[in-house]
Amino acid sequence: MIWSLVKIIFFVGIIGALAWGASFLLEAQGGMQIRALGFELNFGPLQAILLIIAMVVAVWILLKLLSLLIAVLKFLNGDETALSRHFDRNRERKGFEALSEGLMALASGEGRLAMAKAARADKYLNKPELTNLLTAQAAELAGDRRKAEETYRKLVENEQTRFVGVRGIMMQKLADGDTETALQLAKKAFALKPKHEETGDVLLRLQAETHDWSGARKTLDAKLRNGQLPRDVHKRRDAVLALSEARDVISDDSSIEARETAIEANRLSPDLIPAAVMAARGYIAKDKPRYAARVLKKAWEVRPHPDLAAAFAEIAPDESPSARIKRFTTLTRIKTEHPETRMLLAELNIANEDFPAARRALGDLVETDPDARSVTLMAAIERGEGASDTIVKGWLARALAVPRGPQWICENCQHIHTDWKPICENCSSFDTLEWKRPPQSDVAMPAGAQMLPLIVGAPTADNTGANSVVPVDQDVTIEDAEIIDDDHTTLAPGNTAPTPEKNAG
Repeated sequence: MIWSLVKIIFFVGIIGALAWGASFLLEAQGGMQIRALGFELNFGPLQAILLIIAMVVAVWILLKLLSLLIAVLKFLNGDETALSRHFDRNRERKGFEALSEGLMALASGEGRLAMAKAARADKYLNKPELTNLLTAQAAELAGDRRKAEETYRKLVENEQTRFVGVRGIMMQKLADGDTETALQLAKKAFALKPKHEETGDVLLRLQAETHDWSGARKTLDAKLRNGQLPRDVHKRRDAVLALSEARDVISDDSSIEARETAIEANRLSPDLIPAAVMAARGYIAKDKPRYAARVLKKAWEVRPHPDLAAAFAEIAPDESPSARIKRFTTLTRIKTEHPETRMLLAELNIANEDFPAARRALGDLVETDPDARSVTLMAAIERGEGASDTIVKGWLARALAVPRGPQWICENCQHIHTDWKPICENCSSFDTLEWKRPPQSDVAMPAGAQMLPLIVGAPTADNTGANSVVPVDQDVTIEDAEIIDDDHTTLAPGNTAPTPEKNAG
């Protein structure tokens, strides 16, 4: 209220002062006389003041008109002016609207519309680093590979977008199956941005596929330095690469280098079964059986595996079956309840023709956790103990229906491999093979195989606990079934019992 009163008093005071000044000028004597070119103009005091004010306003308007004229001339000349900034803001607004609509079209799967919006955005914005990227992705979505590659090459010319352009062309070459060109582009993209995880993974996979193990190990080290891999994963994969390098060296008949690389791979990852086997064989070749046994024992403690047992047998290939059983206690006393240990001990006793001991070693494995190998071993035990052909055939027929034993299976695509490999044959993923039993559906047998126990007789337990068979038709005869198990290697030469053989396929 007080402030409003103060403003009113101040306003009245100003009006009063102006009125007093005007009346003073009207009553004042004198004035202003202007003479020019023979003319004479006389102005009173009030008129003189008004003339001065009019002249000031006229000069101000003249200056503004002059400024507008200069701005128009600069605009026509291409210089930046307020007028040009107005048009630039208008163009920029339209360009970003088109860019936004293009991104929405791209997300919606409308490739052609996204390309049109990208062209419109490029017309208004003049920002190729943005519009070219949208154009390339929209062209790929629309199936226009040529346009996409042309745009990616434009991105390569700009330092800010060079990585995006190189990566885009690399992915196109991968889709086309041009692995050699894709590998070179992956190296260039990784050099431009070494912390880009996807590019590092692609480069590592391509180097492994082309057997550039040394380059792959350098890439793996770079991924570790960039924090893209845990140290334990790096150690495992470095061992896989070292093992793969050793295998290639063996193929080149450079045995000394192969042994050293294999031993290094085993040192990096003692639980890597192929590395342990290769390192052990390297020690055997160097006549160091104790080192070989120690490597295999350490790997067996982590996971029993038939390849480890086969390499352990190679330490003394000419020993007798009884001596072999005694030497193999180094392994068989470890993880005694593991199925692999029980089947290994059964095989050793079969080779020694001690079939009761083989039966005791196998125990109830054929009932609690049967697979083709354990059931085939049971058939060999029955044959060795003098059982009838019908009983043996019953066990062999059952081996056709039970699951197969553990195999090398890709964790990514579930593809089954006959031997360990660093890269999956099916999906090309790196270090994804694991030794495990495949799902039953992967090894489903034909329906006719399920009828074999009815034809040749199914093994059953009699009152004494021994296995016998109840034949359906004593007159029916079939050829002896041959069960070949992928993960078994004969441990002793000269074995007369029917023992499974190594499956090459």
